[in-house]
Amino acid sequence: MRCVIARYPFDLTKNGVLASMKGITPELVTGESVTIGRRRYPVKQVGQVLTRQDPRDFTAAEVVRAMTRLGFTCHTHPDAAPVRVAATPLQTASALLGAAPLDA
Repeated sequence: MRCVIARYPFDLTKNGVLASMKGITPELVTGESVTIGRRRYPVKQVGQVLTRQDPRDFTAAEVVRAMTRLGFTCHTHPDAAPVRVAATPLQTASALLGAAPLDA
């Protein structure tokens, strides 16, 4: 799969990523991470190994996008608050009229 990370094109394959990360010890996960094999790596570390670029040259989102497209499982920050879905206009109107909330 062709992807662009830090304005440079890369041809990545799932097997190529697995081979590149083989034998690499995962750093401490403090932000977004990706599961490769049985290990969980910070996305910046994966991007650094795959592109051989400084981690400051690319964003975590670029690596997450590429890893997701290759079929790897990506995780958000471990302490991130769950995303709250906004109420629809119908739910808002129902709540204003005194109906019980749907998520209760």
